[in-house]
Amino acid sequence: MEFNTMTGKTAIITGANSGLGLETAKTFVRLGARVILAVRDLEKGKAAEQEIREESPKAPIEVMKLDLSDLDSVRAFAETFSSRFDSLDLLINNAGVMTPPYAKTKDGFELQLGSNHLGHFALTGLLLPLLIHTENSRVVTLSSLAHRNAAIDFDNLDGSKGYKAMKFYGQSKLANLMFATELDKRLKQQGLSTLSIGCHPGISSTNLFKIGGREMPRIFKGLMNRYLQPPSMGALPTVYAATASGITGGEYIGPDGKGQRRGYPTLEKPDPAVNDEATRQKLWDVSEQLTGVTFDFNK
Repeated sequence: MEFNTMTGKTAIITGANSGLGLETAKTFVRLGARVILAVRDLEKGKAAEQEIREESPKAPIEVMKLDLSDLDSVRAFAETFSSRFDSLDLLINNAGVMTPPYAKTKDGFELQLGSNHLGHFALTGLLLPLLIHTENSRVVTLSSLAHRNAAIDFDNLDGSKGYKAMKFYGQSKLANLMFATELDKRLKQQGLSTLSIGCHPGISSTNLFKIGGREMPRIFKGLMNRYLQPPSMGALPTVYAATASGITGGEYIGPDGKGQRRGYPTLEKPDPAVNDEATRQKLWDVSEQLTGVTFDFNK
């Protein structure tokens, strides 16, 4: 696929040390962007940087520490970035955890909602002044096919009244897409040029796929690589959402193949639950309360 040039643009990609995030970073670099690899594990981030430099030796890339399951880390990252950069063209909310055993973040949130949604919610809010200061900037938030048939259980967000890993993963991915949709609505209400877009990778062979929180045996990885699309294809909806000139904000981008599991980027319809404005509003309010981050839309 052909994508627009990104020369002169600055992009942050969360979880950029492997899988979809790494492939997105490689593509952005090829297109000319300066890329910040925002990663929890600096050693893995440096290895990813080296992998990118093997292809693009002089690439303007940098590794920065970001643990989305720790709001102190999110604040520290945002403060450091904002002190060093005066613009931000692209924020790619890519990082995620999938179906781990029950655990809580440092701040007491259920791990999947805390990392996948609340961490990204806080990060976006803290970086919003830079985003809206940068003309035609974009926030791209990754959801998943798992958002379909999911629901936000406000009475059990922390999983203390019962936890099913896949159910809570679906909840976190529905929250991602509700956030992307509500953010775009609020940006438009303020007449701002920043766009918010949701996307999903189909079903890609990434290290998100584990059994009971453990790495999948090699034989299963081989089968996945055969039947699921590779991360390089899974990253295309993200790259499309970030660069396509026809994007106006509020879209949901995913693969065009059967069941949206694989293929090339196309516009999709999200689950009807995403259009429930009352639930989106409540999720936003609860997210502000839990994270302590409020969004300032004043330019």
